[in-house]
Amino acid sequence: FGHEAGAFTGAGRQRIGRLEYAAGGTVFLDEVESMPLSLQVKLLRALQERTIERLGSNQEVPIDVRVVAATKEDLAEMSRRQRFRDDLYYRLNVVTVELPPLRDRREDIPVLFEHFVLQAAARYNRDAPVLANEQRRQLMAYAWPGNVRELRNVADRFVLGVHGASLDLLREMATEVSTLAEQVDAFERAVIADAMSRHQGNVAAVSDHLQVPRKTLYDRLRRFNLAIEPFRSSAGTEA
Repeated sequence: FGHEAGAFTGAGRQRIGRLEYAAGGTVFLDEVESMPLSLQVKLLRALQERTIERLGSNQEVPIDVRVVAATKEDLAEMSRRQRFRDDLYYRLNVVTVELPPLRDRREDIPVLFEHFVLQAAARYNRDAPVLANEQRRQLMAYAWPGNVRELRNVADRFVLGVHGASLDLLREMATEVSTLAEQVDAFERAVIADAMSRHQGNVAAVSDHLQVPRKTLYDRLRRFNLAIEPFRSSAGTEA
């Protein structure tokens, strides 16, 4: 919300707050579920009135911003338990976009990993190592409890060669899948998703490549919640 000069000890000059500074733009509130209740009240008022008051001032300053909030928790459930203000929840809950965890969209893992590898290579001034097919399968078979942050960290270690040229760490991580059935399902899903991506969603081509009947392949696609269209659109975008 900002403050005026002299509003408190050490406030030698005026500071424009984020909401005011983002005029005409977007404010992104990450992990909004961790916002203290006292601050939630102020945010709610700002969103309702479209004005803010800098600390140490009684003058209302109009704001014109779009607010996007991200959360790892179910805010509706938190509001029911009075751990998040329900009035702020309903104020924020205009359009909801649910982003599944990596384990539920494994076909995205290699693309994201290669993106992070290129970023890390540029950051550390190193060559970007090439991901082998077996390493790609290991990436897609792992459960990724830390989601994208964990994937980015592994990409950094891969570029730095902390675990050698191969992703030895992933072999250890893959053993964290609790049961044999889960390991088999994870591996089968990873192989099918990789083949679908390589063949741009062409079921006939994937059926020939994996040497499985087309009906069996369709059953596996439904079982593992692998859509056909995203592979086509993704390949088209890359082209």
